[in-house]
Amino acid sequence: MKSVVAVVGDRVAGFELGILCQVFGLDRSDDGLPCYDFAVCGPRPGLVPTTSGFAVEVPSGLDRVASADLVAIPAWPDLDAPLDPAIGAAIRAAHEAGATLLSICSGTFALAGAGVLDGRRATTHWQFTSLLRKGFPSVDVVEDVLYVSDGPILTSAGAAAGIDACMHLVRTVHGAEVANALARRMVVPAHREGGQAQYVEMPVPASPSGFSTVLDWAAEHLAEPLTVAVLARRAGMSGRSFARHFKAITGVTPHRWLLEQRLQRAELLLETTELTVDVVARTSGFAHPDTLRHHFARRRGTSPSAHRRAFTR
Repeated sequence: MKSVVAVVGDRVAGFELGILCQVFGLDRSDDGLPCYDFAVCGPRPGLVPTTSGFAVEVPSGLDRVASADLVAIPAWPDLDAPLDPAIGAAIRAAHEAGATLLSICSGTFALAGAGVLDGRRATTHWQFTSLLRKGFPSVDVVEDVLYVSDGPILTSAGAAAGIDACMHLVRTVHGAEVANALARRMVVPAHREGGQAQYVEMPVPASPSGFSTVLDWAAEHLAEPLTVAVLARRAGMSGRSFARHFKAITGVTPHRWLLEQRLQRAELLLETTELTVDVVARTSGFAHPDTLRHHFARRRGTSPSAHRRAFTR
């Protein structure tokens, strides 16, 4: 993934465009991070108004889309208007040429309008899922998730979920080491699972004293047997209460969180060390290498050995 374009229409959402500029538009090669040929393009180059009251300069036309490895669509302000035919044609051509497509928030509507989401799973901001389903019945709309990856197309929910989708893509393409380094620079989580809830209906209760400390401790002791009972005791809570608070605060169960932490640890060890798969499994908290292989296949769609080959420099 070397060439990245952000496609805008007659208006653009400034924050969501900024996410793409932050992840793909800055030269961080001095830190050993990937550098992309990044451009913002649209059907009519020049000043394009944002939804926040200022304008941005769009220097490139849609001709840049044809050669892009990643075509990214920020939030799309005009959901009721038909998609500009030139934008739709450019998105379809890029898709047919093998480009990865990414949308943030309501940018999913542009992909749907281009026809590339027909028969695919996709998501958008929770406020717009009903509108997406009504307007594009051939799209399998997934509600209440941060992002959905279906083949070469990645769609995300509102605003900050776009950061999660971008970090997921960076991790998929460049590996955990690069994603973690980029996350540190941006001061964001390196990884949040796509299936995590977009929002919580009821107000989240205040975190119990020391709750985050327990999570930090668990992340440092993944090789040890960690159960809800163990974590609850460290938090000074009953197991039932701990599990309830955990789900309310993180959006996932303790078991799901621990599994993801262990997979991330295994990914990093496979990329940065020569430890055998057996040792990686034990160090990451998997009782047996076959257990690691099972979860790698189920959650990552590959094997530990294949992951190592893909990301070993």
